[in-house]
Amino acid sequence: MPQFATLAGISSIPNRRPMTAITPRDIPAPALQYLLDSGYPPALARVYAARGIADSKELDTALGALLPFDELKGVHEMARQLADAIAARKQILVIADYDADGATACTVAVRGLRSFGARVDFIVPNRFEYGYGLTPEIVHLAAQQSPDILLTVDNGIASVDGVTEANRLGMQVLVTDHHLPGDTLPDAACIVNPNQPGCTFPCKHLAGVGVIFYVLLALRAELRTRGAFADRPEPRLADLLDIVALGTVADVVKLDQNNRILVQQGLLRIRAGRACPGINALLQVARKNPERVSSQDLGFTVGPRLNAAGRLDDMSLGIACLLTDDPATALRIATQLDALNRERRSIEADMQDSALATLEQYDPQDRYSLALFDENWHQGVIGILASRLKDKFHRPVIAFARANNGEIKGSGRSISGLHLRDALDLVSKRHPALIRKFGGHAAAAGLSIAEVDLADFTAAFEQAARDMLDAKDLARRIETDGALAQQDMTLEVAHLLDEQVWGQGFPAPQFSNDFAVMNQRVVGEKHLKLRLSANGQPVEAMLFGHNEELPEHIHAVYSLSVNEYNGSQSLQLLIRHWQTKE
Repeated sequence: MPQFATLAGISSIPNRRPMTAITPRDIPAPALQYLLDSGYPPALARVYAARGIADSKELDTALGALLPFDELKGVHEMARQLADAIAARKQILVIADYDADGATACTVAVRGLRSFGARVDFIVPNRFEYGYGLTPEIVHLAAQQSPDILLTVDNGIASVDGVTEANRLGMQVLVTDHHLPGDTLPDAACIVNPNQPGCTFPCKHLAGVGVIFYVLLALRAELRTRGAFADRPEPRLADLLDIVALGTVADVVKLDQNNRILVQQGLLRIRAGRACPGINALLQVARKNPERVSSQDLGFTVGPRLNAAGRLDDMSLGIACLLTDDPATALRIATQLDALNRERRSIEADMQDSALATLEQYDPQDRYSLALFDENWHQGVIGILASRLKDKFHRPVIAFARANNGEIKGSGRSISGLHLRDALDLVSKRHPALIRKFGGHAAAAGLSIAEVDLADFTAAFEQAARDMLDAKDLARRIETDGALAQQDMTLEVAHLLDEQVWGQGFPAPQFSNDFAVMNQRVVGEKHLKLRLSANGQPVEAMLFGHNEELPEHIHAVYSLSVNEYNGSQSLQLLIRHWQTKE
């Protein structure tokens, strides 16, 4: 059973689920009118205005609107060093991370550098043997290939010891990363990271794959000035945008305008049949039509299959899928990844059941955080478990799994209001010997502690959460785009919304209306297929993961979806939350 360190004042009483408040987003009238006057359909204009869009320029997703690379600190220097390495035929070894962002960043680096004529290969640490980042152990592993340059992607900003060891062994290190830096930067030959001190690049939310894509843009410009393309065509870096889009969405970075451009341009290439064989194969095994792929498909369908390699096996498998130009090879690997993802879901379900069984005796209203450990939990799945528990209890959650040498590794997910890396930094400053290492973002972070310190860490993390959160932050709240007008509850509007880029910081639209339940039946043993009525207009709907009978009248939060069956399409509502109509 999971261990849950009890804190003073926490009662063992039956679990009360957090209350849920459904609140419509504010829609500024001037912005809405501007968008309507600009020709946007009413439903889309409302949604955009509610997300702070007040000028159609903010919705420009053409490549020409992409921020230039010039303000990225260190990018010109790194471009010069890479150009020198290509000219000198030096061996470059990419050091990748083992998640989807790391895999796509590695693929973009290898494909892009090879297109420029570089000698390049890659290694990706197995999370169960080496852990995260450019550690001294990874440096020694890399040294066996005798590279001249180590190029990190989606990691490296915290690899102080690893870079020192690489320097000692005579290997030059170039760091590309997007994670928040610690107090000390590694002594690398060059660092490109929009979040490093002194970087004025406006988009601070680039994923790791976005950072290396920008480095390649700068490298191409540098090679152009050196006349490298005088007798051959310039490589088309835009052809890498399908991979950039996948990594950007899968890493759940904020989709500001610059990231939306990267994602939209990638989606356009996938829909036009110009994706790499690996992405096409991953869509095929997931039974998704590339012509209608959405950003949600990348995040919830393709990304998890790619991530499954790093969670349960070795991310080299996922990178191989994205690197191959042979469709048959891509399909064979994608089939393996699909099987790994099914195994991951099974492991996750068992872990969640064990965690919830333990938590049933606790009242989440009495605490601000959750930290759990089970010796049987899988290191590769604890991040997903933390995310599920965070969603269920609306608390920051850290789930731990056993590692080596008396350590346990934790993966955390947080709610709005608590910057998780900052919370861990606060714990570390208050208790310097408690956390052995940590890193991450506002919403997600990882750490290692001694197993014997679990109770002390739980108490310290709870105190940090109490210091950084107010009670109101713990109230579950669902933001919606209000009630959808009857004339907008159509298949055409569903298609229109599907074509846009949605994600972290730019959430997919969901609406809330009153409905009469006209018909309901259980399908697949645990889902409800519904026929609802909104103001007398019938509409089909699905409620997944719920097989108990609904009352006659409900208030529901839902999104529009396109249901495809036997070659025909129809509108279907996906119920995200419901409550009895008062």
